[in-house]
Amino acid sequence: MSGAASSPPRSGRVLVMALLLTAACWYATVYGGRVMGGSMSMPGGWAMSMAWMPMPGQSAVEAGLMFLVMWEIMMVAMMLPSALPLLLLHRHLRAGRGGALAPDAVLLAGYFAVWLAFGVIAYALGRAVTAAVMESTALSRSIPAATGIVLLASGIYQCTPWKQRCLAHCRSPRSFLFQGWSPTWHGTFHLGLRHGAYCAGCCWALMAMQCAIGLMNLPMMVAVAGVILVEKVWRAGDRLATAVGVAAVGWGLVVLGRALGAL
Repeated sequence: MSGAASSPPRSGRVLVMALLLTAACWYATVYGGRVMGGSMSMPGGWAMSMAWMPMPGQSAVEAGLMFLVMWEIMMVAMMLPSALPLLLLHRHLRAGRGGALAPDAVLLAGYFAVWLAFGVIAYALGRAVTAAVMESTALSRSIPAATGIVLLASGIYQCTPWKQRCLAHCRSPRSFLFQGWSPTWHGTFHLGLRHGAYCAGCCWALMAMQCAIGLMNLPMMVAVAGVILVEKVWRAGDRLATAVGVAAVGWGLVVLGRALGAL
C-alpha cells in the first residue's frame, strides 16, 4: 500500500523535473541557435547553415564537439517529453521493487546515447556536404534539388509499415519494458539504447527534414518536436504520421520541381 500511495508524488516529481529540464534545454537551444544559426547565401539560391562550419579560430575537433553538445541539448529539448511514458513506467517498476533497479538517469543515458550517435552521423554528412559545395559551384546549384529529394524520401518513409512499427513501440512501451528490464545498470542502459533505437527508427525522417530545411531553424524545430510528441501520445498519432508523410511528399515534389526548373 505504501509503495502504491507513494507512486503519484514520485511521478509528479519526475514530471516537474522533466518539465524544468526540457524548458532549460529549449532556452539553451534558442540561445545556441542565435550563435550558430547564421547562414551563407550559396549559388543555386539556397542558404547554408553556419552550424556545419567551424567558427573563427576553432579547430575541426572543437567545432565537432560544440556541434554535438548543442545537438544533444536540442535532442533533450525535443525528445524528453515523448520519452516520458517509458520513464514513468520505469519509475513505477522501481518503486514496486523498492528502488532496486538502476536509476532512471541510466535509462535516459542509454536513450540519448542513440541520439548522440545520430548527431555524429548528421555532423559528418553535413561537414562533407559543406566542404563539397564550397569547392563546386555546380554541386551547390544541385542542393535545392537534393533538398526536395530528402523531403520526398522522408515523406514516403512516414507512410511505410516500418515507421508504423517503430511508432507503435514508442506509443506502447509497457510490454517492451516488462520483457526487457534488468536490475543492473548495464541492463538498464541497454534498455534505454533499445528504446532509443526504436525512437530513431520512428523519428529519423522528421529529423532529416529538419536538417535539410535548416538545422537551427526554430519554427521547423518546434514543428518537428510537436509532431513527434503528438504522434506518440495522441490516439490518432499513427494517422498524423501518415498525414505528415503525404504533406512532406507534396512539399518535396514542389521543391524538386522548382529546383529542376531552375537548373
